[in-house]
Amino acid sequence: MKVRLRRVYEPASSDDGKRILVDRVWPRGLSKDKARLDEWEKDVAPSTELRKWYGHDADRFDEFTRRYEAELDEPERAAALDRLRESAGQGTVTLLTATKDVDHSQAAVLADLLRAG
Repeated sequence: MKVRLRRVYEPASSDDGKRILVDRVWPRGLSKDKARLDEWEKDVAPSTELRKWYGHDADRFDEFTRRYEAELDEPERAAALDRLRESAGQGTVTLLTATKDVDHSQAAVLADLLRAG
């Protein structure tokens, strides 16, 4: 299983496989054509409350991860995560986010969960 992480603003690559946006909010200033998405799985994104609390503060990433993983147990998010697992089981997937620090984002948490099985 190959799971990649990229910013949605980066040009698509031929080795991206299935491109899935995992943000709840559409990326600012980006057209749907330019994004070249296969799917937008917004139901897997963290809650607005958690996203605002985190504020992309890398010092809060461990706690963000813990809280986010707890949210992923909620039925709607769990179903969305299952859809990601299914896609990843069929070939390469690239999880896309607008976040500047991809390594400290929900996409990174999701990638770790998908890689772990």
